[in-house]
Amino acid sequence: MPKVDFAAVPRSNRTGYPEPFASDVAGRLVSRLGDIFGLQDFGASHVILEPGAMSSQRHWHEDEDELVVMLSGEAVLIEDEGRSILHPGDCAVFPKGVANGHHLVNESGEKCIFVAIGRTAAGPCHYPDVDLHYDGASRTFVRKDGRPYSAAAS
Repeated sequence: MPKVDFAAVPRSNRTGYPEPFASDVAGRLVSRLGDIFGLQDFGASHVILEPGAMSSQRHWHEDEDELVVMLSGEAVLIEDEGRSILHPGDCAVFPKGVANGHHLVNESGEKCIFVAIGRTAAGPCHYPDVDLHYDGASRTFVRKDGRPYSAAAS
């Protein structure tokens, strides 16, 4: 059946970010719908942000278009141009190759829920605020100078 039963879909707060960046998204719960339901051309995630949580480090993708649709609650979209509040029904779009670092932060006292659509593990990703870069070729996070992170790195 194509209708998604969200109660039956696993949620995780797992991230590929190395520390010290992984703990920054501790209040984010993600259900990766594309993986579970066999989508091959794009990914889709159902995301819950607890109060005070952020969706990701502020970032932009070279090879991935992104679309966010707010379902409930509110979140602050923080991007290069400033801050905007997203309410239920609002959308935000991020074309690939546009160097506009963005993320969502839940500054309210209630959880917010949104769907994020894009490709999974597509090309390089840039993080303008922190010493982090996603290398699409090796599918790993590295420092901006290319050095790898290790368990002892901080």
